[in-house]
Amino acid sequence: MKAVILAGGFGTRLAEETDVRPKPMVEIGGKPILWHIMKTYSEYGIKDFVILLGYKSYYIKEYFLNYSLHQSDVTINTQTGDMTVHSNKSEDWNVTLVDTGLNAMTGARIKRAQKHIGNETFLLTYGDGVADINIDELVDFHRKSECGITMTSYQPEGRFGSIDISESGKVNSFQEKPLGDGSWINAGYFVCEPMVFDYLDEDETCVFEQAPLRNLASEGHMMTFKHQGFWKPMDALRDKQQLQEMWDNNEAAWKVW
Repeated sequence: MKAVILAGGFGTRLAEETDVRPKPMVEIGGKPILWHIMKTYSEYGIKDFVILLGYKSYYIKEYFLNYSLHQSDVTINTQTGDMTVHSNKSEDWNVTLVDTGLNAMTGARIKRAQKHIGNETFLLTYGDGVADINIDELVDFHRKSECGITMTSYQPEGRFGSIDISESGKVNSFQEKPLGDGSWINAGYFVCEPMVFDYLDEDETCVFEQAPLRNLASEGHMMTFKHQGFWKPMDALRDKQQLQEMWDNNEAAWKVW
């Protein structure tokens, strides 16, 4: 089974980092967040990846082209250019890099990569969010549901603390950042059947999260896997700093490998 990762957006809300690199290549613990996502899938035996590129696609291509070199000790003859690789520590991954266009939206990117994904069930997620999702349980849930697409959902915490106050003004209880309003949100980590492609269009304005998902849901083809563990997207610099702090303090809940 292939894991498809959306990695082509501009990442404008993280401009401090994305002026020089695509968002999925922003590093946590010295490794791109894209690598962390791939390591999670790899822990569950998923080693065949299709990465959908757009903004600064060359950056990701060069990273994987030289991946083995970066992970290994090497001896280089400066006169001939001959290189000997020692103790290669690279993961056993098969990575297909698909340039899906600079301005294409998510639905168009997925549709444009259809020939590389094939006519089989595939995994799909965003290249900027990490989680401790059990991929085996997710896939098993999807297969038992017999639906066209399973979307992982997550109930985020509120932005502010919650106070229970009596009529007299006495504070009965206080909870720092409780769960939000009860709503579940799209956390990525989809499992998709090939029928999903029928709801997509190569036109660059096709947004996966709009008409395609709405239509799949209204026609009864969508289920959700409620994830109650750790999940965090890297939307802004503050998120990046929080993820880095978790890594530095050995509190990276998404590190399942």
